[in-house]
Amino acid sequence: MTNVPPIQIQNLGVSYGRNRVLRDVSIIVKPGQVYALLGRNGSGKSSLVRCLLGWQRPSEGSVRMFGEEAWTSRHRAMERVGVVQESPSIPGGMRVDQVLHFCSRFAANWDSAGVTSRIERAGIAQDSMAESLSKGQKAQLALALALGKRPELLILDDPTLGLDVVARRAFFEILVTEMADRGVSVLLTTHDLTGVESVADRVGILNGGRLLLDGSVEDLKAGLRRVSWPSRLELSQSLNGLNVLRTMHHPWGEEALVTGLDEESLLRLQQVGVEMEPLDLEGLFIALVDERKEVRV
Repeated sequence: MTNVPPIQIQNLGVSYGRNRVLRDVSIIVKPGQVYALLGRNGSGKSSLVRCLLGWQRPSEGSVRMFGEEAWTSRHRAMERVGVVQESPSIPGGMRVDQVLHFCSRFAANWDSAGVTSRIERAGIAQDSMAESLSKGQKAQLALALALGKRPELLILDDPTLGLDVVARRAFFEILVTEMADRGVSVLLTTHDLTGVESVADRVGILNGGRLLLDGSVEDLKAGLRRVSWPSRLELSQSLNGLNVLRTMHHPWGEEALVTGLDEESLLRLQQVGVEMEPLDLEGLFIALVDERKEVRV
């Protein structure tokens, strides 16, 4: 592996006719990093993944995998990439062991023992028909197949969509276990935040085709607050130097989603009568994509 970022997306724009679904999106995924791209359905996540995999040419900007343009070098790049899509395409009419044999023929460095171990841990019998597996088992089989290539980059496109709570947890537990010592880079796109905090190093939030936020999970959780105050207070000076992501007006007063808070700014806001509430990743996501609020980015 090299220090070249496996994913470099710069000023990406995608349009379908007059409909612009992505605008000026820039993302870098470093070697060994797990990047979670969060967004509601229709936010542009799937279009971004198609451009990344070389299935679609960007309307604007550039998309690189391992330093090369994804559109022109997709065949070389895909030898180093494992992919799990929201609806895994499992060959019909085959037993699981036949699926494994079929897929192994397309990978130069197939990890047969690793794949077998993963599906056994998932409780998947090799003599069962692949199309008869539950949705959760199909997702875990798809993950095992993607990892069987010994990829340098793993792209997970909404892989837990439609899974129940138990199946989602099992998927993320396997992912965490596999990623612990492998050094594989991961791009995970999802609107389902279950398990993301335990997996991701960095998070981006996509809404309306724009990247509203991009930061490390640790930094976001440390300096993020929902602040609220009565309308009679004038806070423009107190908010100086802070990153105000969104604001909302209520009959009782004002509310803002703020990052960049340190001990000094926290004390300053407390002294002027501002109420503050820490947010987890789910709270941050909801606050940012709530269309009732005014965006400030």
